[in-house]
Amino acid sequence: MKLRSKLVAGLVALAVVAVPGVAGAAGPEYAPEHPAHPPKGHAYGYYCKGESKKHVKGEKGTDFSQCVQGTRRADHNDALTAREACKALDKKHTKGVQGTPFSICVKGVGQMRKDKAAEEAQS
Repeated sequence: MKLRSKLVAGLVALAVVAVPGVAGAAGPEYAPEHPAHPPKGHAYGYYCKGESKKHVKGEKGTDFSQCVQGTRRADHNDALTAREACKALDKKHTKGVQGTPFSICVKGVGQMRKDKAAEEAQS
């Protein structure tokens, strides 16, 4: 009788371990797609995502926060060029980083204006 109990307990343990593994194998074989479009509203950080968020002593804010401010200024004032909106950012290269904080900001402002124009044309 003791051997039968051990055998049943062993089969139950094997079933508990094997069933979730078999059930999980029949899951979907695709990855959900993420939207390729920028967020709507005032998500200026989307256009500055390549900027550093590390604070430098003596600087007013981070490169990321300065880029967000420049992008906001450019969004609220169409007469302001991207270069003028991002003039507070540094134009020096950082080793290992592609582009300067200034160039990343200018590129982000241009992309934001392009996306807004396309959104208005759709409406």
